[in-house]
Amino acid sequence: MVLGGSTQLLGGILPLLDTERVVLDPVLREYEMTYLEAAYRYQTPPGEAELRAIDSVREVYGIQRIRFDEKERTVRVLFDASRLKGDTVAKLLREAGIDVREQLVLA
Repeated sequence: MVLGGSTQLLGGILPLLDTERVVLDPVLREYEMTYLEAAYRYQTPPGEAELRAIDSVREVYGIQRIRFDEKERTVRVLFDASRLKGDTVAKLLREAGIDVREQLVLA
């Protein structure tokens, strides 16, 4: 998702970082979480073994969703920013065998 409707490249990097704040109890404003959706470009498409390993990444507390776009060679991860950072998410993807080359960010 590109915020503000802009699809311009920023320094050769397509902006693909999105944020969303989730409040579980709107009255008390308790359990507030901030989700980030970060996108990473990969070189080699994941095979069966890598996709099986991604299942273990999905089980990491704070990872909400992982989506692959084979055509664009990107993987998008929705995660709880209060628990994880983008570098940690990239490391988890690499440990699962995904050939992560760069993180695509929103300026």
